[in-house]
Amino acid sequence: MQIIYKKLEEIRPYEKNPRKNEEAVEYVANSIKEFGFKVPIIIDKDGVIVAGHTRYKASIRLGLEEVPTITADDLTEEQIKAFRLADNKVGEASSWNKDLLSEELENILNINMEEFGFDFDVEMEEQNPYTSKINIPQYEITGEEPNISELVSTDKVSYLWERIEKSNVNDEQKEFLKRAAMRHLQFDYRNIAEYYAHQDKEMQELMEESALVIIDLDNAIANGYVELSSTLEEMLNDGK
Repeated sequence: MQIIYKKLEEIRPYEKNPRKNEEAVEYVANSIKEFGFKVPIIIDKDGVIVAGHTRYKASIRLGLEEVPTITADDLTEEQIKAFRLADNKVGEASSWNKDLLSEELENILNINMEEFGFDFDVEMEEQNPYTSKINIPQYEITGEEPNISELVSTDKVSYLWERIEKSNVNDEQKEFLKRAAMRHLQFDYRNIAEYYAHQDKEMQELMEESALVIIDLDNAIANGYVELSSTLEEMLNDGK
């Protein structure tokens, strides 16, 4: 199909267009201004818009005199009605891969994507499990007190220490590697939370100071799991 530039007065909206698109007009106008008119407006043989009502309104907002069009003169009247609906409907079946969307947005540095309808804060929050909201677990006794041995697994640390001891590196290097191996302690935070609930105040305070459990400093009360907040991030940064 041939792309033909037509004056805006030569084309007109379909008067029974069921699609509400006012909120999108600004974003489409910004897109045309930034990238050019890359997607033509599809019209019928009489110049009535089949697909592209939002682009048409955006063109008026931008003060364009003419726009690229494609005439769908190969479609029947019924096909045009069906295509007009289908063109809008198929987009509703799509969704975003939040991880890939986040990666793409983060790599766009010189273009403000909010001008095209992206709410950067919302996109980041939806894909990011860490939010500014703190959800504090309710540390209440729900079962029997676990044994200390059930709170942490040292299997990998023990394995690494054995390998380090048998190695030919010097003592200073062994000491360093042993300390590094401690990163592989595997804490069972479900058991830790249950253990914490059974303890006296002194032990609980020591566990809190060790960040084995996290209590909201502002005494906020919430249900669910602990999530990283800006307050906690500041605490972590101060401890570096």
